Amino acid sequence: MPRHASIEAILKDAVAAALAKATPAFHRHLARLAAEMLEESLSLGGRRSRLRRPRRARGEEITRWVADNRARRVPKFVIAMTGGLDTKKKIVARYGENAAFERGKPLPRPARAA
Repeated sequence: MPRHASIEAILKDAVAAALAKATPAFHRHLARLAAEMLEESLSLGGRRSRLRRPRRARGEEITRWVADNRARRVPKFVIAMTGGLDTKKKIVARYGENAAFERGKPLPRPARAA
């Protein structure tokens, strides 16, 4: 190298040499990752199953239901037992929080009016 080469030229040459050395390894790594992702998607039939929640088996019949804050849907047997109350809010208003309904058993006592 000439004696009066600027610092910019020296740095530029050093960075270019480092990039020329690292680029093939970077390309190989990206190709390996892409191949793994393709293999995974093909083995899953194109679905990304880890993103989906497991569902409850449909063969199970609900026989007991409690109207609490975590309740989501009202089972059909509870709607039939309560004479058409079809939302959790309506059921809690009449029977109170944590009222338990069981198939084939009598209704719980209605909550007292406050």
